[in-house]
Amino acid sequence: MYNIEYDRLKELVDQHLLSFLPEIDGKSGKVREAMEYSLNCGGKRLRPVLLLSACKFCGGEERRALPFACAIEYIHTYSLIHDDLPCMDDDDLRRGHPTNHKVYGEDHALLAGDALLNSAFEVMIRDLFLYMDERRTLLCHIRALNEIAKGSGCRGMIAGQCADLESQNKQCSKEMLEYIHLNKTGALIVSAVRAGAYLACSDINTLDDLSSYAESLGLAFQITDDLLDLFGNEEDLGKRPGRDVEKQKATYPALYGVDASRQKVLQETENAVRIMESYEERGSFFVQLARALAERIS
Repeated sequence: MYNIEYDRLKELVDQHLLSFLPEIDGKSGKVREAMEYSLNCGGKRLRPVLLLSACKFCGGEERRALPFACAIEYIHTYSLIHDDLPCMDDDDLRRGHPTNHKVYGEDHALLAGDALLNSAFEVMIRDLFLYMDERRTLLCHIRALNEIAKGSGCRGMIAGQCADLESQNKQCSKEMLEYIHLNKTGALIVSAVRAGAYLACSDINTLDDLSSYAESLGLAFQITDDLLDLFGNEEDLGKRPGRDVEKQKATYPALYGVDASRQKVLQETENAVRIMESYEERGSFFVQLARALAERIS
């Protein structure tokens, strides 16, 4: 999608994505079917790819990071299922397929999202037991788990989603808009990178650089999505464009205008690039990824 290495890591995630899901009794098998439906609908797999890349960048092993990579995709997928529900964004399409509640009903979609969230933590906690005799590695894995918990919770993604809902049909301040974007989208992207670094027991300076990179990347990514909602088409987006305007959501184009929003994407992208270019060839994957994501609005 974005380069050979990205495609390799994405394929690796896709190959293992269902294998970490817990066994579910056949009496409640419909929830497993609904979980698998949304996981199998495709997607960029950006967050698990970033987690694996950060782990490898810091000297870790992809094999050890795979359970966490799949877990963070479970969390992301749960958030999309819930976002699409009538009580939230009320969308009919996701990744070019009918949304989960359109196929399984609102009740089972809600439970499928809940199950994916809980399964993510079950997978990560189960992984910890492999390192009970490796104190340093265990501690690093616990820190990775904590990062993902924070990024997906009420101090991260959920906080941003709540602020997003509160800001609909209202005049949104610049401070609130940045808060929404940094949390609703950016928090889980930052957590993916930090968790990957922690899994490799990264040093603090590298962790800080990766965190700054991910924050700029996440902000550029969300503003790009704001712009694509205005100018994209359903076939490319996999969902109906124009929903932000319909729901009078707080977005960068709505507050700053299209030109300033494009400029902000370029600015945040260059911030991300500058950080990782300092690592020369070692940071090239992250540099290429930041530029490729920005090119979606070129």
